[in-house]
Amino acid sequence: MFAGLRLTLSYVSKQSRSLEQGMSPDSERPSAVVDHPQQRTDTADLCGTCDSSSCTAKQRRTGESDKDFEERQKLENRLCAIKHKILVLSGKGGVGKSTVAVNLAVSLARSGNKVGLLDVDVHGPSIPTLLGMTGHRPEGDGQNLLPIHMTKNLSVMSIGLLVEDQNAAVIWRGPMKYGMIRQFLRDVAWGELDYLVMDAPPGTGDEPLAVAELVGSGTGAVIVTTPQDLAIADVRRSVSFCRDVSLPVFGIIENMSGFACPKCGDVVNIFNAGGGAKLAREMHVPFLGTIPIDPTIAASGDAGTPFIEADTEPAVTSAFTEVASAITDQISS
Repeated sequence: MFAGLRLTLSYVSKQSRSLEQGMSPDSERPSAVVDHPQQRTDTADLCGTCDSSSCTAKQRRTGESDKDFEERQKLENRLCAIKHKILVLSGKGGVGKSTVAVNLAVSLARSGNKVGLLDVDVHGPSIPTLLGMTGHRPEGDGQNLLPIHMTKNLSVMSIGLLVEDQNAAVIWRGPMKYGMIRQFLRDVAWGELDYLVMDAPPGTGDEPLAVAELVGSGTGAVIVTTPQDLAIADVRRSVSFCRDVSLPVFGIIENMSGFACPKCGDVVNIFNAGGGAKLAREMHVPFLGTIPIDPTIAASGDAGTPFIEADTEPAVTSAFTEVASAITDQISS
């Protein structure tokens, strides 16, 4: 294992001080992601996997240095092996976005797809906890950072897997977060994937903006909300964000939509109901479906087992599966 994979609080603090003093974020790169020395190679070595004359990686941009050209080619070559990229967003925290991202990735993998799950939430990575991966460490092969294979079809990477002290705060400004996400996309050896599911933090800040700028074509957003007006107002801004950065919206999911009493079966709309569908109509984007409130979803997350794998409540499992199916239908349409 590379010693450089471990991220320490002292290093993060040093990076934050450097940024505050006006230093370039590339003058010292975070040790959380290994930056391997690269030798000069010609264009064909890095970008010889397609015959497209319109591929942007084949031509050097005006003023682009040799190093920047090589790094961009490596990034675009990596992304070319991924058919579809799904950015999971939410306008507000606490709506179950990471839970939806995990169960979406697992559902797609269970359907026979090759799936990568990338956690780009720098300050509050939840994926390791939700998948029971706390304490796991990725390895490298001398050229690439290797994702952790949860199953034959599901690979995972998160900054939470690289932080040695789980109680340490990652204190980074925008340029450092952009650089980390770029390195995750460029240096993680995903291989050929049908889907890369990316879990972003709430809001419309640095992380979703970095993904939107870096990943290119074949990418769209899935936006998670809860039914109440307070969450809907923020999700409306998420849709506007996607339009401003030319990121297609695959659709909106209404999470925590109704609670079925386990004793009598009556459904109680604790957080109201129908807000997600109403917003989808208002913003002219697809509505992907609803996921009910169920205590076993929270229990599964705390236990580090994806709810859809536990399959303790068939009706709720079916809701996740139907949402995943609706997303793939939107992608293929």
